[in-house]
Amino acid sequence: MSRSARRIASAAAIVLAAGVMLIAPAIAPTRIPVPSANAACSDIEVVFARGTGEPVGIGRVGESFVSSLRNQVGGRSVGVYAVNYPATYDFLAAADGANDASAHIQGTVANCPDTRIVLGGYSQGAAVIDVITAVPFPAIGFNSPMPAEVADHVAAVAVFGNPSAKLGAPLTLSPLYGFKAIDLCNVGDPVCSAGNNIDTHKNYGPAGFTGQAAGFVAGRL
Repeated sequence: MSRSARRIASAAAIVLAAGVMLIAPAIAPTRIPVPSANAACSDIEVVFARGTGEPVGIGRVGESFVSSLRNQVGGRSVGVYAVNYPATYDFLAAADGANDASAHIQGTVANCPDTRIVLGGYSQGAAVIDVITAVPFPAIGFNSPMPAEVADHVAAVAVFGNPSAKLGAPLTLSPLYGFKAIDLCNVGDPVCSAGNNIDTHKNYGPAGFTGQAAGFVAGRL
């Protein structure tokens, strides 16, 4: 494994083991099914992991990102998969999200090989995306590493308020995914930087970061 891959893997493991500074109460998730061979294949599939305590789904940052992306991809169909994991203050349970996302992505590759996959995550959800794109081995509850060839089906990755960035390992360092990734941190966000303004961590949609990320992703589709 390269030095950059080791840095991201180590940072992701630290995030899972130690937790991160996040916000809001938790709401229990519900199971969202993995697509089957009979499911309709969309042109684009967004797999997004919400932040801590956000309601089940893709969360407010994910909704803002997907809405902006749909406006930039013409008539292509956009499917959305909400990563199924608790998103609570039990940060080790983020490994559940990594396993769920990996299974869904690999299922999409198998059943819809022509679908272009977009990965995204906010806050703890960004750490989930870090794990599946940078940890090629089982670790701390993560038991479903993605084969390297899966990266060929992933068009782009967009993460917001990524705790691994604070540890000096932004997703852009990933050997397989870094060149197709955008890792955005709002100035002052204590989750992804040395800042101390928690309000900036809540502001990725209104501040225009989701639109910026959507533009980057659309350019790769």
